[in-house]
Amino acid sequence: MLSALATTAPGQPLREGLDRIREADLGALLVIGDDPAVLAICSGGFLLDASFSPQRLSELAKMDGAIILANDASRIARANVQLMPDPSVPTAETGTRHRTAERVARSLGVAVISVSESRDAITVYLDAEQRPLLSSSVLLARANQALQTLEQYRKRLDHASSELAALEVEDLVTVRDVVSLVQRLEMVRRISDEIEVTIVELGTDGRLVRLQLEELLGGADDERRLVLRDYVVSGHEWDLAAALGALDTLETEELLDARTVASALHLVGPADDLDASVTARGYRLLTRVPRLPDLLIDRVVERFGTLQKIMRATPAELAEVAGLNEARGRSIKDALGRLAESSILDHYS
Repeated sequence: MLSALATTAPGQPLREGLDRIREADLGALLVIGDDPAVLAICSGGFLLDASFSPQRLSELAKMDGAIILANDASRIARANVQLMPDPSVPTAETGTRHRTAERVARSLGVAVISVSESRDAITVYLDAEQRPLLSSSVLLARANQALQTLEQYRKRLDHASSELAALEVEDLVTVRDVVSLVQRLEMVRRISDEIEVTIVELGTDGRLVRLQLEELLGGADDERRLVLRDYVVSGHEWDLAAALGALDTLETEELLDARTVASALHLVGPADDLDASVTARGYRLLTRVPRLPDLLIDRVVERFGTLQKIMRATPAELAEVAGLNEARGRSIKDALGRLAESSILDHYS
């Protein structure tokens, strides 16, 4: 569906053609795809095989019948075609054109566009989904509202991240603290995914929205991965990828339940105690050390095991890690000390 929406977004030739049809108070039925399965349900009409242009599309819409486009909508394959989809395919639509559009989309898995002159609406059908094509003004209003919501969640996320960092330094982290940050990270990701869909629908009108979205996200995806690396208990058939997959499958109501999130991510033991103490491995704080590549971070964590042991290590002990020397170990030690101090100050200020 996203691909179909991108093809019909503002700035695309197909969208210009559809707008021309609507402005002329015409109706139309378009199928994006001229595969053999589509051609098998076509009757009558005539073969065009002409390059696509908005003007040609609007002129062809003056005739009855459907218009068949190439898979990439770059060519008009046929026009004035009668479509004969399987009548047993279920449809909730009532109008002839819309019923045909939904049945073709459901049975063949191709994008079908219906332009209704009576409702002054354009609808895209694909499989069992249908999406109306909204105006840029409506989509921009929706995007701005979502961005405001995302900004509020981002503020809460930053606060939760600072809180967890301070607790990690003092070795006072509980399962509840970890889950609280994971919940906010996942909500930020899900809101951003919704905005991404709106950006696709906006086409060329969505460039400023995308810039605002990228600024608000600011490394949230990386932090989501790092906090799970710090606390997920890996084992047989369970690792970071499995934890991320489990997080993706949680419904919104489940995501708001701390105990459900903890259990889904394997953050708790049989006692299911959210107040149980846990210790960070150190991935998240080590990524904040300047000029420390991921490979060396992995080696440091593998060598010491926990953030507390890393922070207590001497420069000489850090230098035992392959790729580090004592000078580099000292700089890591100093950087972690500064991070610890700033985290605690932020926590208690």
